Amino acid sequence: MDFNYDDLKGISSLATWKKLGPFIKPYTRLLIKLGLFMLIASGVDIIMPLMAGYAVELFVEPNTLEGLWIFVLVCILGGLCMFIGTMSMAVFAIDLEMYISRDLKNALFDHLQTLGFDYYNSTPVGTILARTLSDAGKIGTVFAWSIVDMVWALGFIIGSIVVMCVINIKLALIIIAIVPIVGVITYIFQKKILAANRKVRHINSEMTRKYNEGISGAKTSKTLVIEEKNADSFRETTENMRRSSIHAVMLNAVYVPIVTLLTSVSVALVLTKGGNSVIAGAIGIGELTIFINYALVIADPVQQFARTLSRFISTQVNVERCNYLLEIEPQIKDTPEVVEKYGTAFEPKKENWEPIEGHITFDDVTFMYSDGTENVLEHFNLDVPAGTTVAIVGETGAGKSTLVNLACRFFEPTGGRILVDGVDYRERSTLWLHSNIGYVLQTPHLFSGTVKDNIRYGRLDATDEEIIAAAKLVSAHDSIMRMEKGYDSDVGEGGDQLSTGEKQLISFARAVLANPRIFVLDEATASIDTHTEQLIQNAISKLLGTRTSFLIAHRLSTIRQADIILVVKSGKIIERGTHEELMKLGGYYADLYNKQFSDESTEKVFNEVK
Repeated sequence: MDFNYDDLKGISSLATWKKLGPFIKPYTRLLIKLGLFMLIASGVDIIMPLMAGYAVELFVEPNTLEGLWIFVLVCILGGLCMFIGTMSMAVFAIDLEMYISRDLKNALFDHLQTLGFDYYNSTPVGTILARTLSDAGKIGTVFAWSIVDMVWALGFIIGSIVVMCVINIKLALIIIAIVPIVGVITYIFQKKILAANRKVRHINSEMTRKYNEGISGAKTSKTLVIEEKNADSFRETTENMRRSSIHAVMLNAVYVPIVTLLTSVSVALVLTKGGNSVIAGAIGIGELTIFINYALVIADPVQQFARTLSRFISTQVNVERCNYLLEIEPQIKDTPEVVEKYGTAFEPKKENWEPIEGHITFDDVTFMYSDGTENVLEHFNLDVPAGTTVAIVGETGAGKSTLVNLACRFFEPTGGRILVDGVDYRERSTLWLHSNIGYVLQTPHLFSGTVKDNIRYGRLDATDEEIIAAAKLVSAHDSIMRMEKGYDSDVGEGGDQLSTGEKQLISFARAVLANPRIFVLDEATASIDTHTEQLIQNAISKLLGTRTSFLIAHRLSTIRQADIILVVKSGKIIERGTHEELMKLGGYYADLYNKQFSDESTEKVFNEVK
């Protein structure tokens, strides 16, 4: 699920930019101040050519210095106004840039927290990073400083044209004639520039993604000896980036000089016409000086306006990409009625949350993945009383996680319903359910920080004593104390300073500390040694006594005491019952168990002989 550039065939759209309104509206007063100071700056710029003409009329032609001090004072005052206007503009523009970038990045990050597994399963991390960092940052920068350039350029162009029309309308019309020509050229070029920049941003996302994969997967790359393949792939991407960037820059490099050429031609015509008028005695030298100054300096704001418009056009793709992300609807979301009563993930109304017992019922549930073609579950029924332990077994890729993801409301059934304590869980807050689930993964994720910080994520108000107690309960304490700084040891990015087993132990302690009513253990002891696993199994048996739990297991010996075992094959539940019932049945589970038991016995004998 990613941004589709083929769907964007149009040119620069005001509607696209209007979607930034919520991020700009809070800073309307700042925007107005910025515009006013830029108008002051452009006003001073408009006055300066007049001052040059007046200097010729008042002092040069009469050959006198009488009243010069007043003229100098006015010039100093104008310079002071320019200084104040420019300094204030810079401060306001920086503030506007930072505020818009901050709010947009916060909104993107907050929205990402609401998206479900389907989005993260289909969207590369590099693409997400490009949206939240690169695109959002560029939008803030271009918007704030383009406002500065546009207000100044428009203010100067309009003000100068008015003054020039008052001085000599025939000469002014030569300058005015350039405006529609520039407009037509801009319309032609903007489609090409926008398309080129869309492609550049797309390739940039690819490059960010490959950077991320190259760094996060460096160990795997080295063990597979695929460094050369990765390097070749990255070189191909950077080469595409080079070609596309040059194409985009070339379009701008052609567009801006064309505008410059037209401006220069108009200036030449003005100077020719004005010079002839002076020779004919139709205008004075002072008047000609004023007009010459305007004719020379007006080229800069016209070019500045063209460059700013070009930046706006090229930045539209960044706006489109951010809008696209913000407009993605979460696959799992609460109804307005539920939000009204229970609040949101960011503003929960916990006082309205009902206590949860953990009685889960699958009522005629049918489920198909959004990108699937056939049902994974069909008219499935299962009643899990509170405190029941459900084990789910099957080969790798059989679909064991589907049931758990449905029970946890990471996905929702496409037919039927799932009840929690007798109520359809879609009538309760998603956060309410997730806050009562302890989930331990086979490859758990740890956040940057200390061991203590990571365990405390289970309950943010937990004391150090409670953290240590949770660690001891899952036999993680001794392992933690062997680390250099104990509970204050840094786990590294993603926990890469620790072994997989240590990460699992910390993840266990984190889940235990949360004291949830529902536990999910997804191959949770797969990377722990046999001795530690036995200790954890003893702790789990005590811990899960009054809690509903789902165990996804590869080692069948660990789930023999489960209240019900579900056997999954090819996405379908083919057997269900207790361990004894399934063994008597002599079906798929019995064959799987006997084969695994034989393999484990052989391995044990081999280790003893060894």
